[in-house]
Amino acid sequence: MTSAERMMKALWSAWWQRWPRRVAWATMLWAVSYAGFGLVCALRGTSLPYHGGGSGTPWLGWAVVAVGALATLASGGVVRYGLRPGLRVLLWVACGLAGITAFSLLMDVITLMLGQGVDSRASAANKALAAVGAVLLAATARSDRRSAGTAVREPSAAPQLVQLAAWAGTLTFLPYAAMKLVWASGGTFAGITGEELLAVSERNGASGIFLTLESWGLDPTALLAALGIFLLWGLVRPWGQIFPRWTLLLRGRRVPRWLPLAPALLGAATLAPYGVVGVGYLALATADVVTMRRGDFHSSGDALLVGWIGMVAFAVYGIALTIAARSYWVRSRPACPMSVNTE
Repeated sequence: MTSAERMMKALWSAWWQRWPRRVAWATMLWAVSYAGFGLVCALRGTSLPYHGGGSGTPWLGWAVVAVGALATLASGGVVRYGLRPGLRVLLWVACGLAGITAFSLLMDVITLMLGQGVDSRASAANKALAAVGAVLLAATARSDRRSAGTAVREPSAAPQLVQLAAWAGTLTFLPYAAMKLVWASGGTFAGITGEELLAVSERNGASGIFLTLESWGLDPTALLAALGIFLLWGLVRPWGQIFPRWTLLLRGRRVPRWLPLAPALLGAATLAPYGVVGVGYLALATADVVTMRRGDFHSSGDALLVGWIGMVAFAVYGIALTIAARSYWVRSRPACPMSVNTE
């Protein structure tokens, strides 16, 4: 080992030794800022969640203050006393509450990518801040699990059951993508033509990029579904097998584990509950327990058909993504040096 390599190893070791305290400080700064954001919203009467109109619920700003205060207490305790078992519990509780608050952030991101404005800027900002906080709180709760002496595991494929879940998530997205491509190519499905849906998109303020892709017969949501499937298989198979030249492009360096995990966790936390709740509502609508609104479709039956195709795809894919992300998390986490195969 050269002197430069020894110096880099020493610097890396020193950085990791300071990691628990640094991430705790970052979490505490976020918690104070998040509590301040909630306080401003509460005092100004700003409604954070958006329910399509109405007087809103400004009291939820105080709920944000409570989550921020809890996170401040827990992370401040870690800064002062280190990561104690009781503080770890508080961190995970705050992390769970922040994760629930960040629900549907992915939908806001997709809406912005398609050039349409979000329903509520305050609500979107709250979800984004909560998502950042959930990551920081989880990192703080697990900060003592990392050390400079750990080693990266070799890339490996997921167990067979996890790969079967990935196949299920892939196959259920195919009808959704096909339906979207039929409309994008000018065809008719569920009693509505592609031209009618394009007019609806224009009326809803779709971006020029969205409308251009539609005119080329490429539906942006179908393209996002393809990217989602690519991500799903990247979690269950080594990246070099998904994209054979990936290793060459990276010049032998492995894909950082956070790079696929970040969008996977965001997608799983949004699509799985969104799809499962949607399937439950559609089941009630099919049984005539609730009334299915027809929206932009010509009949409730048409809206119900499209709803089943979309919600089943979101539910199964979201569950598959959750399983795949969990498997990738376990398979890619650092291993103790004694457990690494040196043969």
